[in-house]
Amino acid sequence: MEHPIKPTVGKPIEITSKTSLWKEIYKNRALYLFISPFYILFIVFGLFPIIFSLYLSFQKWDGIGQMEFVGLRQFKYLLSDSMFWQAVGNTFIIWFISTIPMLCGALVIAFLLNAPFVRAKGFYRSAYFITNVTSIVAVTIIFKSIFGNQYGLLNYILTIIGLEPIKWLDSTFLVKVVIASMVVWRWTGYNAIIYLAGLQAIPTDLYEAAKIDGANTRQQFFYITIPLLRPVILFTILMTTIGSMQLFTEPQVLLGNSGGVGGAGMTITLYMYKQGFVDNQFGYASVVSWALFVIIALFSLINWKIFDKTGAR
Repeated sequence: MEHPIKPTVGKPIEITSKTSLWKEIYKNRALYLFISPFYILFIVFGLFPIIFSLYLSFQKWDGIGQMEFVGLRQFKYLLSDSMFWQAVGNTFIIWFISTIPMLCGALVIAFLLNAPFVRAKGFYRSAYFITNVTSIVAVTIIFKSIFGNQYGLLNYILTIIGLEPIKWLDSTFLVKVVIASMVVWRWTGYNAIIYLAGLQAIPTDLYEAAKIDGANTRQQFFYITIPLLRPVILFTILMTTIGSMQLFTEPQVLLGNSGGVGGAGMTITLYMYKQGFVDNQFGYASVVSWALFVIIALFSLINWKIFDKTGAR
């Protein structure tokens, strides 16, 4: 029996009617069946929550009772919500004081690991990557014991050398430093591995030619490594931005749902969680989630434009 659809060489198959389309689907039903679990799970746990959260942002709902349509009222309230804007400010400060040392340190580590005199590179790669796969909750508990106000390890060391203990978790700025230090500890190794992969893609002939021309290690780093790693650096900046804007576990385990003294450690995601699962304001929590989406999109675009212009120069 002749196939109803005759593909021509060099041209895509054209479905001329709905009947032919359904015949093709029925004929390849086994293939569609094999790939269907992914799409079913994506629709149930991915697409549906996104659409439902958008619908929920126009409703006032406590999670149990009847929904009440409020239109754009919650979006207007968001613009005047001082706690939300404080959470935005806290998140940006934590992002700033964690991203610069993290990416700079990761770049230096990758450059050293890529050096020919370094032995056992596989061991160092595994050691640096272990921090990324370690449980965030466990890491936060350890950091909480290190930076504790009364019985923290750092304060114990300070008292030994004759200095006054510091209330790390009661200071509006130092608590952000503590959260940022956890981010740096966890993600520096991950970014170093990414940078190392980018470094290994750079031709060694360039470094050899630079050595012949008399360039030292510092000059090779700034005039060969950095320019050729620009796409990789841009990727890490964007991923770091997205991850930092969604900080939740570190401040939640470290400070609780209130975000610490005066809400100094309250991040956008923690504020969204507090509105939804503590205060039972699921509609307003959905508004915060969409505001977070807009902030991440705009901030990533700004980073892209700034870094792209810098690279073009």
